[in-house]
Amino acid sequence: MSELTVPVSALDHIQGNLDAAVVLVEYADYQCPYCGETFSLVKRLQQRFGEGLCLVFRNFPLVQSHPQALPAAITAEYAAEHGKFWEAHDALFRSQQQLGELVYRELMRELGLPEEGLAAAMGENRNLLRIQRDIESGMRSGITGTPGFFINGALFQPRQSFEELYDAIIQAGAGSN
Repeated sequence: MSELTVPVSALDHIQGNLDAAVVLVEYADYQCPYCGETFSLVKRLQQRFGEGLCLVFRNFPLVQSHPQALPAAITAEYAAEHGKFWEAHDALFRSQQQLGELVYRELMRELGLPEEGLAAAMGENRNLLRIQRDIESGMRSGITGTPGFFINGALFQPRQSFEELYDAIIQAGAGSN
């Protein structure tokens, strides 16, 4: 079984408390249809387990098959610079079927962020380096596709469906709160 080789740190996007019974690390691609399906599942898990579950998101855009994955990740990272990562993250997954420049510009308006700043961010290395760091950490941890999950540092591999995350999270201790 693969282990998470790059520990969660303050550099990550974290929703919840790292002292929670279960820390769920997700490697995902905003254009991946399977990631879109697990997005709603993860939201349900967060509601169900509350403070017993901490979510950590790491970018893993599959640029060869998803041309909007990298621009979407850059959009989310730009929003993160302004303290609005999770709002952008959620909006990008909800708009997954329409990803593109128009969606990104509309998202900037909704979040109250300057569109010209996003245009500049698309050409800057800062966000690309952040995304590349996430990709490299995923590859070192054994991620080959998306979505990829680690539960308390151990790779989660479903037998049939990602719905199995629920039972795995209970087994890891989140249901005991």
